[in-house]
Amino acid sequence: MLLQLTDRGLWCEAADAYIDPWKPVDRAVITHAHADHLRWGHQRYLVSSQGLGVSRQRLGSYADRVQSIGYGETTTINGVQFSLHPAGHILGSAQVRVEHRGEVWVVSGDYKTDADATCAPWEPVRCHTFITECTFGLPVYRWPSQETVFAQINAWWRANADAGRASLLYGYALGKAQRLLSGLDPSIGPILTHGAVETMTALYRDAGIAMPATTYATVDKRDPAWSRAIVVAPPSADGSTWKRRFGKSSAAFASGWMLVRGARRRRGVDRGFTLSDHVDWPQLQQAISETGAERVWATHGFTGPVVRWLRERGYEAHALETRFEGERDDTAVDDTNTDDTNAAAAKSDAVEDAAG
Repeated sequence: MLLQLTDRGLWCEAADAYIDPWKPVDRAVITHAHADHLRWGHQRYLVSSQGLGVSRQRLGSYADRVQSIGYGETTTINGVQFSLHPAGHILGSAQVRVEHRGEVWVVSGDYKTDADATCAPWEPVRCHTFITECTFGLPVYRWPSQETVFAQINAWWRANADAGRASLLYGYALGKAQRLLSGLDPSIGPILTHGAVETMTALYRDAGIAMPATTYATVDKRDPAWSRAIVVAPPSADGSTWKRRFGKSSAAFASGWMLVRGARRRRGVDRGFTLSDHVDWPQLQQAISETGAERVWATHGFTGPVVRWLRERGYEAHALETRFEGERDDTAVDDTNTDDTNAAAAKSDAVEDAAG
């Protein structure tokens, strides 16, 4: 096997390099900057050029250990060729292509095939073996169009603004928040951001991604115009005193989990918007087909249903148990938290919905 699973993560023995390792290693090739894939403590990191800024921001004191290559550019490590290709998940997200002695493997990382304005669109990469995420790998998960969801969000915001209520819109600080910002209609009212969102949004702007004008909602600042504002914040803000400064408000959460009834109820927000940065069921099937892979490893998500579906269609398919988490429905301090208890509950809800 060109790649194998170890207690530190996916390992390429020929190159002595790991892909998204979860324990400290000498050489790490990283798919993207979310915390279940980008860990502290490695000696060397390789990321995509587009993901350099957010990766260094996330790593803090380890930032000087990060190197980057452009999409499609190849680097050779001990005779093994590595290249990074757009995954369409967040800014700088990449699929990792590994080639050695004519054998080609691709590790998807987290990905979506729907294009959006905040990151390079996913590209199929031909390979013999494809290691795919399947966070939402159940037939019940079929996403509405991005345009439909943004129209729903703006209509909700406009109704709140007309009623004098601030709109609190929750999404993960890196990736989801910027995608939400890109779809907002600034004519409705002011767009405010939580500090964690503002930090990452500045890095998106630095990378050349167009973002609407935003105002950082600081602790010591309050404006009567905020009654017409939308506030983009991480999920943790919903459980804090931070939101009190906005007075009368309505809250919503954006996530793929919002497609199922139980997840919406458990969040305890006024609205749930179905917007995911992962593939849904038909997109997952199409993506696998476009790789031309004969062998597929499924990881972090509904691996069982995906493996069964693949085997029924003649693929050599296996489930791969990793520490990657995908999109979580949690109330952690931020999206670096690794507690996936609520995500497991949301998955249970999806199974119930799928059953009728």
